[in-house]
Amino acid sequence: MGTAQNRDLSPGTVIAYSGLRHAPWRNGGGVTRQIASGRLNRSGIPEATSGDDWDWRLSIADVDSPGNFSAFVGMSRILTVIEGEGLMMSIDGIERRLEKYSPLGFDGGSATSATLPDGPIRDLNLIARTGTVTGHVAIVELSPEHPLQLTGGRLGVLLQGQAKVLVGGKQAGALERYDTIVGGGESTPSISGRGFVAVVSLEPAEP
Repeated sequence: MGTAQNRDLSPGTVIAYSGLRHAPWRNGGGVTRQIASGRLNRSGIPEATSGDDWDWRLSIADVDSPGNFSAFVGMSRILTVIEGEGLMMSIDGIERRLEKYSPLGFDGGSATSATLPDGPIRDLNLIARTGTVTGHVAIVELSPEHPLQLTGGRLGVLLQGQAKVLVGGKQAGALERYDTIVGGGESTPSISGRGFVAVVSLEPAEP
């Protein structure tokens, strides 16, 4: 993996998928594009960090061939297939099929591998440091009549469809597929359109 980029995570920021760097896996089974990584400040709001100094990381990976997952001991992971038919996973010897848009949480230190019964897939991967950050991923269908608000500690990733960003009720630009918008701030940004969004929530872990 290359050095992580120190991204702007101020509320309303759009992280364009087209600008993400890609890095090949060590086993050659795919490539990863890191959206953002960082910590949570005292108010529980995400702040970007650079390099490997992070408590959470969000990325999109293209999986082209079967193989083992890298181990992240002391971390929790949430994996969501966002393109392709699905993934067959083995987690500590337990087999499980992961369907599209069905987030699956598991221990990052588990012995994990995957096969591709229906061909290559693309996934959204959230990693969080156990005991420090608690992460959640929900897949939400957009409605033009009810814009999706993104409060503090949340990021929205457009998975499918057409959408625009609203800040303070005014249009602030369009989202392309797999673009990410950072939530929070006084003028809470929202997403309006049709399609599906992955809402990623980051919270301080309970003591």
